[in-house]
Amino acid sequence: MADILEFFGKMGFMNLSWQQGLMLIISFFLLYLAIKKQYEPLLLLPIAFGMLLTNLPGADMYHSELWTAFLDESSPYYHSYGAIMSHGGLLDILYIGVKAGVYPCLIFMGVGAMTDFGPLIANPKSLLLGAAAQLGIFLTFLAANAMGFTEAEAGSIGIIGGADGPTSIFLTSKLAPQLLGPIAIAAYSYMALVPVIQPPIMRALTTKKERAIKMSQLRPVSKTEKIIFPIAITTIVALILPDAAPLIGCLMLGNLAKECGVVDRLSKTMQNELMNIVVIFLGLTVGATATAASFLNIRTLMILAMGIVAFGCGTAGGILLAKLMNLFSKEKINPLIGSAGVSAVPMAARVSQQVGQEENPSNFLLMHAMGPNVAGVIGSAVAAGILLTMLG
Repeated sequence: MADILEFFGKMGFMNLSWQQGLMLIISFFLLYLAIKKQYEPLLLLPIAFGMLLTNLPGADMYHSELWTAFLDESSPYYHSYGAIMSHGGLLDILYIGVKAGVYPCLIFMGVGAMTDFGPLIANPKSLLLGAAAQLGIFLTFLAANAMGFTEAEAGSIGIIGGADGPTSIFLTSKLAPQLLGPIAIAAYSYMALVPVIQPPIMRALTTKKERAIKMSQLRPVSKTEKIIFPIAITTIVALILPDAAPLIGCLMLGNLAKECGVVDRLSKTMQNELMNIVVIFLGLTVGATATAASFLNIRTLMILAMGIVAFGCGTAGGILLAKLMNLFSKEKINPLIGSAGVSAVPMAARVSQQVGQEENPSNFLLMHAMGPNVAGVIGSAVAAGILLTMLG
């Protein structure tokens, strides 16, 4: 009889707190969004399942106390990956890849291998639009700091405005790992909601005449230019901002493998097998950080609110710079492409195309919008490097 009681006493049901129960319900809801609504399912599904696993009492797959000790200079486990390997669960061990900054960089490698920088090379001015769309990052950083978050936490919240999940995870894991779960979920949720969030802002900041502007066809870009570009960008950015080198370097390595034409096998692996494996590990471990203690508090709601403000300000920044450039340019830019300066590739560019065609069905903005869109990927990585240099 005692053995039976002991067995029942060890059941998860007997040790389930209401906070853990609520987190399980949230994980079910996120799984619903990923599967039924298809909101960024490739990452939201493993994130939600990681949240499910970490909040199951008694499973012992993730131990937040180990990672608290890992960051505590007075602890014997300070920066000890050996302690994690010895005492951690499955998700603790996989989380080392996040903490060491490995997974986000490998995802950037895959993104680079799938990205065509041709539109950006053909129209270098679009680099400015990608830079302007990072406005939301720095405005939200200032706002979050003013609201009581530390500078490191404020920087991690601000990076949501770049609409770049891997960059958000990379920076947050370095500056404010205790906020990783809420920030990652906010970043990927808002990326999935680009078609909902951006159009009202785009219409509010542009006139009907501006939205109907037709842009001339982009010039052809040579293979030589496409090969030189990733090498040049890596060298220039890393020399100016070394902290951005891991993300930019991996992004450009993937792109170089795609464009050079001599390592097709490596390029396809980066785009497919490697990318898919890393996405699984990254999603599970990021979801695992969303424990009840770290997620169910007023700070999480504040992060979610400031994240959407950051995203909206980034969208507005690209549009407003495009309008400003039109004051000094003979060849007019359709301001809608400025909204694609956030780095949700290629969804933001498609939204620019969609809103533009609502005003003029013969208008084709997709390739023009891809310039600021891929510039935004570079811009968010550079912004992360700036924040890491300032606050790390």
